[in-house]
Amino acid sequence: MRTPSSLSGLDTGEAFRYCLGIARRHYENFPVASIFIPRHQRPHVAAVYAFARGADDMADEGSDPPATRLERLDGWEARLDACYGGEPDHPVFVALADTVRRYGIPRKPLVDLLSAFRMDVTQTRYNRFEDLIEYCSHSANPIGLLVLYIFGEARGQNVELSNRICTALQLTNFWQDLSLDWKKGRLYIPLEDLARFGYTEDDLRHGVADDRFRRLMEFEVSRTREMFTGGKELLRHVGGPLRFELLLTYRGGMGILDAIANQGYAVLGQRPVLSTWDKISIGLCAMLRRMP
Repeated sequence: MRTPSSLSGLDTGEAFRYCLGIARRHYENFPVASIFIPRHQRPHVAAVYAFARGADDMADEGSDPPATRLERLDGWEARLDACYGGEPDHPVFVALADTVRRYGIPRKPLVDLLSAFRMDVTQTRYNRFEDLIEYCSHSANPIGLLVLYIFGEARGQNVELSNRICTALQLTNFWQDLSLDWKKGRLYIPLEDLARFGYTEDDLRHGVADDRFRRLMEFEVSRTREMFTGGKELLRHVGGPLRFELLLTYRGGMGILDAIANQGYAVLGQRPVLSTWDKISIGLCAMLRRMP
């Protein structure tokens, strides 16, 4: 991978190493650093991650005013346009240009991600569950689609099934990180759901974890499980390393929901996590290809 990118003059191999470095430093829930991804595909997954990570940092990091953050995201999109126009001018986009060309990735899922990061800057509440799902369609679903492209599985029903799993993963992260998001001024529980269970933002502000809150979180966890189940068939449609990664991802997401339930839905001040045994069990089940 030492060929220079046309027009930019930047070395493609160095660009991919730059992206892999970002992925290894910031690895979270994206299957970038996994040893189970074929070696030749890891740099391409890392290029997508580095693009998303860069935009996410622009939206979330530091104390710059919203206008400045949005301006930086506009600049990131301009670089994306240059990437698709054959003139990448930044290591992330030099690597991304090679990935886009190699796997025929359209521009839309990448632009959708930028739309989600703009929403992170401008929107901190969601009135209806449908509004939250719309956000997930930009923040989470494009990631799954991009991975499907890289693995040659972006076809037919796979995309819709992937969307269900990705949305479920995003919702799981919201319930898991409720306290962390609240400290940042964000609330992802739909306001209509708060009203439905008679729970208020003032209750949340005071850390009230009474029966109303437990029933509210049980409701959110239950319909998130249903969404995971609705996408489970994808695990039968794909094969090889991608199936293994999806098994880990699916079982990990459902495991977090189990952890939330097991601690009585008390997620305020007590972030639910998987135990070491949970992680070992999930890994063994995936290695044995045991379907959930």
